[in-house]
Amino acid sequence: MRKQKPANPKPSRILPGHQYRGLHGKVLDLVEHKFEEGLLYLHVRFTDKTELCWRIATRMTIEKGDLSDWKSGDFEQLRVFVRNERDRNI
Repeated sequence: MRKQKPANPKPSRILPGHQYRGLHGKVLDLVEHKFEEGLLYLHVRFTDKTELCWRIATRMTIEKGDLSDWKSGDFEQLRVFVRNERDRNI
């Protein structure tokens, strides 16, 4: 005997991350990307003449800059000059 499927399936769970309210149900017209001045632009255009645009930049960051002493053959950290923002809680 086969199991019957429920008449109304459960609604899908909202996944963690960013949800873009106001976009649900919009009809997609065009998606394009372009590079300008070191940025990647992603344009998502809808048939109601609205547009969602992401500007994506890549950056080089210094994770850590420190002064160390190697005279004894062991690493001895003397001073930290630069620490990335992610490491500020250390």
